[in-house]
Amino acid sequence: MALALGVDTGGTFTDAVLIRDGKDVLAKGKALTTRQDLALGVGAAVRKVLVQTGSDAAEIGLAALSTTLATNALVEGQGGSVGLIYIGFRAGDLDKHGLSEALRGDPVLELAGGHSHAGTEVAPLDHTGLRQWLAGPGAGASGYAVAAQFATRNPEHELAAARLVAEVTGAPVTCSHELSAKLNGPKRALTALLNARLIGLIDGLIDRAAQELQRIGITAPLMVVRGDGALMSADQARAKPIETILSGPAASLVGARWLTGSDTALVSDIGGTTTDVALLRNGRPAIDPLGARVGGVRTMVEAVAMRTTGLGGDSEVHVNASGLQGGVRLGPRRVVPVALAAMDAPDLVHQVLDMQLAAAVPSEQDARFLRAVPGMSSAAALGEAQAALLGRIGPALRPMAEVLRNRRDQGVLNRLVDRGMVQICAVTPSDACHALGLQSGWDRDAAKKALALLARKRAGHGNVLANSPETMAQIIRNQMTEQTQLALLQTALAEDDQPLGSDPENLADHLLLRAGLKGREGLLSLQTRLAVDVIGPGHCRRTASEKPALRKVGGRSYDFRAAASGRWWGQNGQRGRRASARHQAFAWPVYDH
Repeated sequence: MALALGVDTGGTFTDAVLIRDGKDVLAKGKALTTRQDLALGVGAAVRKVLVQTGSDAAEIGLAALSTTLATNALVEGQGGSVGLIYIGFRAGDLDKHGLSEALRGDPVLELAGGHSHAGTEVAPLDHTGLRQWLAGPGAGASGYAVAAQFATRNPEHELAAARLVAEVTGAPVTCSHELSAKLNGPKRALTALLNARLIGLIDGLIDRAAQELQRIGITAPLMVVRGDGALMSADQARAKPIETILSGPAASLVGARWLTGSDTALVSDIGGTTTDVALLRNGRPAIDPLGARVGGVRTMVEAVAMRTTGLGGDSEVHVNASGLQGGVRLGPRRVVPVALAAMDAPDLVHQVLDMQLAAAVPSEQDARFLRAVPGMSSAAALGEAQAALLGRIGPALRPMAEVLRNRRDQGVLNRLVDRGMVQICAVTPSDACHALGLQSGWDRDAAKKALALLARKRAGHGNVLANSPETMAQIIRNQMTEQTQLALLQTALAEDDQPLGSDPENLADHLLLRAGLKGREGLLSLQTRLAVDVIGPGHCRRTASEKPALRKVGGRSYDFRAAASGRWWGQNGQRGRRASARHQAFAWPVYDH
């Protein structure tokens, strides 16, 4: 009997599954993803499947790891500080392909050098300028990216610069030609920059996961799922972590096909941080010929054609403070739900929430907390203001109102959050689900108090958002459904064989399309529907007793308002009963983020 172990580390939960002979699911286990030490979540999930089956860890012949860590980091703008060395390009090339935006204030050096399209040297590499920059503005970065003009024709200057950087700093260096052999220097530079930013995150995950598996007694080699669904070695993933973006979603696509046998369907995987939507066509996901696109950024990494949106169960809830419509919007940043934070520090959370509820006037910082992430601080990479604020926050949970003293502190805090050094705790859709009784396991009372505080805030129309925590929770849930609809529609419009235009984002929100989805009947009758099935990986709530692993809704009468009479697949791919119209069309996962 050949046993294979699969582990997926997501933004909120870590899942493990044990498979026999490549076809039978023997057991599955779930644990909270432990950001402070990812090995704790991995170990807890793996031990659960071993206990369920009574299997010996030594029997496992293959261990495969998929993760949304890299994808989430790009969507949320997180990762290590990076220095970019940009060799031989023209002034203004930094503005192409979102490269300047992706730098987010990190140091960049535009250096003389580079080659022609024929591979001949255009100008000598400026070694002196590079050394001076590394000793000055470029010092202290956690990693470096090197991109030279026409490096795919001749990588000499990239390799020489990388050797010098490694010699002076000892930090990891990514060369653009090692990630792609295609032309388009600015886009290669962007991909190298993102790779360098992710190295610390992925290296830490792989190291700790491998150590934990060995501690459990698993001696099988650790493989990592790439963004195209294939496997690569742990060493390859350490060197090229950018290739793990869309790793988790790619695994979901493979699993959706394997469990349901569906040939043509939209697969929508909603997690704690992102919503990932892709099309299965002829039983296979398409590979994006333009490179993986994550959070609006287009890379040169070969991956499944998937649209990733910063929308999940732990997305931050923002109040629409402008305009007359009011309401909320979600994401793209992931935060810690108040209900979950209250499990770690119940006395503090409830005391602060009660004090804020007793105040006569609501504050911007109501129901918001902070904590530093243990082991993530790096004094060498922090400015004076960042180090001071990080020291004030500390590792214990603290109310945001006690930490931030002025608006400048807010900008400093955003930088620390981007670096993964500080976590924000705030209201999320997970809190809304707890308040509505759709999710359990965390502190429901804390969630309701936090929602009551949010409900007191006023939008642009001048009125409070809601009159009760439950109403506020339903507003958030409706917005989750609304933004999920957009993600599905955008993918359908982008992947359609008969495209309606070149702008799926605007088309998905067009007035006529919206009217058609609602079944407009007047002098003009409009009917719009998805013509394919939708598969939602995860535990989707259907009734009090049913929690299927995968659900499939019949697409031909799917209208986002009520589930059509379609089919859904339950645990291990077993086909279940037909869905009834009283169930919600796309009930986003409330058990599996």
